[in-house]
Amino acid sequence: MRLILSVCCLLAFGLSTFAQPLNKPTYSTMVETADEQLDLNDYYNAIDYFEQSYEEVKDYEVAIKLGQLNYYVRDYKDAERWFSRALRKDKKNEWGEYRLWYGRCLKLNGKYDQAIKEFEKFIADTEDETQKELAQNEITGCEYAKVAPDPDGLTITNAGRKVNTKNSEYSAFLDPNGTTMYYASFMTDDVIIVDGKAENTTAKLLMSNKTEDGWGEPKEMSQDINRPGYFTANVTLSKDGNRMYFTRQLLSGNVVTESKIYVSNRSGSGWGAANEVVGVNGDYIATHPAVGELFGNEVLFFSSDMDGGNGGYDLYYATYKGGEVYGDPVNLGPKLNTAADEITPFYRDGTMYFSSNGHPGLGGMDIFSTIWDGSRWSNPANMGKGYNTNVDDKYFMLDEEGYTGFLLSNRTGTRSNKSKTCCDDIYNVSLKIILADVIATTFDEETKEALAGATVELIDLTENDPLKSGSQTNEQSNDFNFQLELDKAYMLIASAPDDFPDTVEFNTVGLLDSKTFETPLELEPQPVYITITKENPITLSNIYYDFDDDKVLEDAEEDLNLVLELLNEYPDMIIELSSHTDARGEDVYNRNLSQRRAESARRWLIDKGITRRRVQAVGYGESVPNTVTADLAAQNTFLTEGDVLTEEFIEALGGEIPEGEEYSEEQEKAHRINRRTEFKIIEGPTSIKIEETRLIRKGNKEVEGAAPVQGEEQKN
Repeated sequence: MRLILSVCCLLAFGLSTFAQPLNKPTYSTMVETADEQLDLNDYYNAIDYFEQSYEEVKDYEVAIKLGQLNYYVRDYKDAERWFSRALRKDKKNEWGEYRLWYGRCLKLNGKYDQAIKEFEKFIADTEDETQKELAQNEITGCEYAKVAPDPDGLTITNAGRKVNTKNSEYSAFLDPNGTTMYYASFMTDDVIIVDGKAENTTAKLLMSNKTEDGWGEPKEMSQDINRPGYFTANVTLSKDGNRMYFTRQLLSGNVVTESKIYVSNRSGSGWGAANEVVGVNGDYIATHPAVGELFGNEVLFFSSDMDGGNGGYDLYYATYKGGEVYGDPVNLGPKLNTAADEITPFYRDGTMYFSSNGHPGLGGMDIFSTIWDGSRWSNPANMGKGYNTNVDDKYFMLDEEGYTGFLLSNRTGTRSNKSKTCCDDIYNVSLKIILADVIATTFDEETKEALAGATVELIDLTENDPLKSGSQTNEQSNDFNFQLELDKAYMLIASAPDDFPDTVEFNTVGLLDSKTFETPLELEPQPVYITITKENPITLSNIYYDFDDDKVLEDAEEDLNLVLELLNEYPDMIIELSSHTDARGEDVYNRNLSQRRAESARRWLIDKGITRRRVQAVGYGESVPNTVTADLAAQNTFLTEGDVLTEEFIEALGGEIPEGEEYSEEQEKAHRINRRTEFKIIEGPTSIKIEETRLIRKGNKEVEGAAPVQGEEQKN
């Protein structure tokens, strides 16, 4: 297959640009002249003469030729029109082989349902298995195009008029710094006339620098690169940016007849003389070089029509030997190469991108990707909408970071001098940078308060065997931050020494924007058990009374409910429920007050169904001062475990007495500890095991006797 150069309005030998003779040419003369132009690969002049001849005689063989020629110059609307004229009159199916061409034109014009019908007719009529396979691929592409989702996070914008002309541009490539674009162009909006002088028809390599307003005015590269008389294009750079590869081509009309790959080394701030690459060039078309890596070695990928391929243009690689020398070309095989054309490879980090019209696609040339696993390529995957359209998309590349690059396309919005789809523009490719992280916070499940000292682990659930992706312990605070990867499933596990762990699962699959996951983790405190032995008094922390009153307050009911539960749980248990005051006030008064309070608590239990004999109410007044436990000492640093809080001991505590007060802060706390309600087992089980949290107000971390008096300060 000949490589058709997509140059807008490329005219050969300019016959139609001169005045026509006064005597109108005959039909046969026009057909003969058109065939002469076709032999010269001058498609535009051939189209002109064939159209004139068709106006004279409605010859459907001419209509078929016009369909083919318009397809070659990528005027797909006119190609569809000419094929349609011939095929709708083809009752004997003389032109059935061209239904594949016609179907492709319909597809390229976005008429997928009509295209499918033509491909199905073609498959039913042809006996060529290779052509059947290509037609079936076209049907698959049409079906995919109808359901393919619009891309997320992808922006495609025209690179602008400073670099794009009304003729085609070629092979845009970004240097490693991301600031300079190398590409090829004729650099004119004018109609290009091939008049026998090659220098008037050659594209050249150019450079354009990135500015705040887009790409700047291009500069033509030196004659070390742009040799007169050659079409210079298909530029690419090595990964370090120090070697430039490109092609020098010779044309016959619209057809490339010779193409060889050259390399130039960076020299100071410029580029040195170019040398032909040894090993990849031959008596065939070698084009579209791309530097890559296979089997641990640097290679040069390229496209060629050399003998022995799968048909059309195939993708090859040659191993770098050093200097300008490469090993023998190796075909990349039938998984990538088809009976049609595979062109414009680009390799980045184990993935190769290329364009093909042989794999199922949305249009003509579609961009595909394939991944190298160290020994083989994956099945090519269509890059989908945005990257691809219903027309031609190629020369895809991305920068080192993978977020910025180019593609060339004749999609809607492309500037052109003739048909809307004749010519390619350079398009900027921008992929949204999507970042994801998680901020985990740990809380006490009961109190909802921040829980410091926890450890949080991040687990990657994507693999068959979950992997730990990170672990953090925060002794000072309750927040943890982890960076996440996209398209992953995760689990967070929070743990703390005295709590049950908490877990939460989430994922980053399908994110369209950057996202911070805010994930609270609530840890349930593990129960701490206390053994209550017979005649060992246990303080109930929340039984309070109003000043000089013995009525059980609502807050006290929580502790009394605990006593009620225990009495119901152990029906043979008999308890003493006792009340104590501090040493302030008269002894008799304090004893009577404490007795009334103990009796009031017993009445509450009796009202709940407990028999009177099972609860002995005793008021001790100030006669039994409290003995400091380890927990009380830990919460009151001025006390020591074993201290007995007698009146003399409390008075000896001393400390600064606030103005208008009778006692210091330490003395007041000691008196408060003496004011308590207790219960102890006097008959029944010798010991019972109970969770510590049942002995205190729910959510309050303080232990026996440490809860402050709430509401109005009680006296005694």
